[in-house]
Amino acid sequence: MLQILDFTGNNVIATTANDFLGIKDYEKIHPFIHNIIKTGKKVRWYFEMDDGSSTNSTGFWEDGIIEINYGNMKFTHSDDIETIAIVGEKKWEKCMMAIMKPFANANLKYFELSDKAQAKEWIINEINNDETTTK
Repeated sequence: MLQILDFTGNNVIATTANDFLGIKDYEKIHPFIHNIIKTGKKVRWYFEMDDGSSTNSTGFWEDGIIEINYGNMKFTHSDDIETIAIVGEKKWEKCMMAIMKPFANANLKYFELSDKAQAKEWIINEINNDETTTK
């Protein structure tokens, strides 16, 4: 399940995933995407995932399979997403970079869970840089 985090705002969508993901999760963030592109900005997505590997839970990655069916999902806004900070365990980096492939035009950066504050700062600094260059 995808949850919206409290620093979602401006052109940032901040989410955390702690369970299986599917089409309903994409539909959850879709209105946020529309609200951002209506302002003429591009989306910056903070995507944090916790597979529960620090506990005995199989969590997000049960048996290493993600419940996403790309055939049924329409990534109509892949060009509207400019930056994605992916935050998770190092062991999922290659897999997540492949999953985010539909957003190939986006600037992708992977952070380990221990570096989630740095990932948040990276997204925020990108916003501040945009505000500075438009003044």
